[in-house]
Amino acid sequence: MNRRFLYVIPVIILLGFTSGCQKEKTSPNQSSQSHIWFDEPAGDWNEALPIGNGRMGAMIFGGVNQERLQLNEESVWCMKGTYQDRQGAAYLPRIRELLFAGKYGEAEQLASQKLMDERFPTGTRAYQTLGDLHIHYSDSSNYTNYRRSLQLDSALVRVQYTKGGTNFIREVFSSAVDDVIVFRETADEDGKINCQLYLSRPGEGEEILLAGDRIIMKQHIENGQGVRYETRLQVLAPGGSVEVGNNALNVKDANQMEIRIVAGTDYFGDDPEALCNTYESKGENKSYEKILADHLKEYKGYFDSVALDLGTSSLDSLPTDERLLLAGEGQDPGMAELYFNFGRYLLISSSRPGNMPANLQGIWNDRLSPPWNADYHININIQMNYWPAEITNLSECHLPFLHFIGDLRDNGRKTARDLYDCRGFTAHHTTDAWHFTTAFGRLIYGLWPMGAAWASTHIWEHYLFSGDRQFLEAYGYEVMREATLFLSDYLVENPHTGKLVTGPSNSPENRFSSPAGDTASISMGPAMDLQIVWHVFTGLIAASELLDRDHEFRATLEDQLDRLALVRIGSDGRIMEWSDESLVEVDPGHRHMSHLYGLYPSNQYNWTDTPEYMEAASKVLDHRLQHGGGHTGWSRAWMINFYARLKDGDQAYHHFQQLLAKSTLPNMFDNHPPFQIDGNFGGTAGIAEMLLQSHAGYVELLPALPTAWSTGIVKGLMARGGFQVEMEWENGILTSAKVLSKHGNQLKIKYGDETSSFETNPGQVLVLDHQLKIN
Repeated sequence: MNRRFLYVIPVIILLGFTSGCQKEKTSPNQSSQSHIWFDEPAGDWNEALPIGNGRMGAMIFGGVNQERLQLNEESVWCMKGTYQDRQGAAYLPRIRELLFAGKYGEAEQLASQKLMDERFPTGTRAYQTLGDLHIHYSDSSNYTNYRRSLQLDSALVRVQYTKGGTNFIREVFSSAVDDVIVFRETADEDGKINCQLYLSRPGEGEEILLAGDRIIMKQHIENGQGVRYETRLQVLAPGGSVEVGNNALNVKDANQMEIRIVAGTDYFGDDPEALCNTYESKGENKSYEKILADHLKEYKGYFDSVALDLGTSSLDSLPTDERLLLAGEGQDPGMAELYFNFGRYLLISSSRPGNMPANLQGIWNDRLSPPWNADYHININIQMNYWPAEITNLSECHLPFLHFIGDLRDNGRKTARDLYDCRGFTAHHTTDAWHFTTAFGRLIYGLWPMGAAWASTHIWEHYLFSGDRQFLEAYGYEVMREATLFLSDYLVENPHTGKLVTGPSNSPENRFSSPAGDTASISMGPAMDLQIVWHVFTGLIAASELLDRDHEFRATLEDQLDRLALVRIGSDGRIMEWSDESLVEVDPGHRHMSHLYGLYPSNQYNWTDTPEYMEAASKVLDHRLQHGGGHTGWSRAWMINFYARLKDGDQAYHHFQQLLAKSTLPNMFDNHPPFQIDGNFGGTAGIAEMLLQSHAGYVELLPALPTAWSTGIVKGLMARGGFQVEMEWENGILTSAKVLSKHGNQLKIKYGDETSSFETNPGQVLVLDHQLKIN
């Protein structure tokens, strides 16, 4: 494979408007909400601090006597075993016949035998750690004045302490400009840095070479069943010496110490040694100060595109772990600001143009066999990773996922043909670095051919926000079309109603009991499937009209939409998860709330057009919560977005507080449990969705503002149509707004009961008052 050339969306700078490359101070407390900090070293991995340049990352522990940097590179994957599609298409009519007849047990038995491949054990196809850098210091005496911080506005970890009257400072960052992780330690007295450094990796088989001021570690992981990697470390010790001894590098009497780490793999077909040569040459003649300056300029081009200020409180001065302990007890609006900044930081640090997409753990993983392989689950998790990308003005960070979707096509076409006798391409509940699309394992999670279809909606969303027609024409439309073609072929007429439904399919990871006493998971036309079909079809129809393509196929889709079965509202007023009300949920507090897909992330339901579904969605949430729903980190994050769309700001904020109190680790990573990064991204998207919405055909300001955020400022959020928004509010009331029209589209805008409409020109800035009148 070759690394692709990707489209990068340009940043627009206009006088009088805070743009992507300009950052204004928004509040006196800005610094406290852009630093995660602690007054002691990390006791374990969940207290360490992450850095990343999109491809290469590390977790910094900040130990005084023994420092550890746990290292990652995005393409370090093993692949023991290959999934194979079953030749199951011939059995599909019989499985459907049984499901339409209510014979769920028989249908499940046949589907398990004929459609599902065996599941490989965890760890056989997994994202793995690159290894660890260990630094052992000679002086083990006591220390004071300790502080360890992650500076979100500069993507840099800083550790400082005093020992023996000497002040020490460490700085660590991962540069995307120079493809290097840099560690520098300084002391305010000469000759005080004495330590031993070595690299290690769990498991066996790594080759480690030491010479001069360098360490090289390389391996073909899992005895050749995975990638080849190489890691290189170089130590610079001005005023001191670097010598090899005891399988380590020994630094003596240095005034300061600088460590540079590069790594590469053969995942994209490159030679790891050649890659490391290239990466080393980038910074070979650059000072630490120059590498840092270039890093800051590049990183801030992303991070500074948005600024949020939600006010101050007495809790701002506390270490982050102490603030988290108080999250559910009092008013700390700054924690939402800090969480929002951290979420954007994580996306920038784990997903850059030209990289692989962020996996279940972003790029941070310390194991050879991580939970769920740290792979790409596509029945909500990777989609949630990218919910904040467009609205928080990080559209470029969305691109790795959008290209990954297209990479599923080769395998997905075969899966569509072999399992379903359908054209187009499909993928099921999960995939990995090698883009498999097979249905495997148990029906409850594995027989769900909607993964590629859901993922493809992100391409249309990217266009709606960015207006990047070139991307849509040259790449995105064809991927959307193939995902839509699969669904078009996959639909079948329900013999009882004459309506079109999907199936066999599950409602992700959930089960029901039937009148016959069967406990089953697959059925015909589960609600989420129908909502995804609506979302995918309406998106492709709009794209087809925009590009003036596929007139006949568009007509077919419009006809199928007219015939598509409606999602039903049950006699108890709730949206039904399955199409037959006689099917009773086994787990009423289930973590997935799949039948609310039409509420979020889709735009199918809103208060203007479908108030009955909004009411029914609210009742679903009440019922789920009464039975323990929202108990995982990502599930709680989804709750925030649901209540934002319902325009219940205080409930949305309540679930944000619950996310902090129950599902956030000390370093602010999301806790499933264990760590999964999707909740961080879902929570970040939810904060933005409370402040700005644009899914219903207009831009709405402060649609779900909670009481706790009575006064604030936000700059740089994006709305569909290419509108960049700045707002200020006091005592819960909008005071002013600025809207930059990037593409000259018509602006329909709403705040409370006020609505306005404006024709705009590209680059025009509209300055509005609280009544949406031009100032």
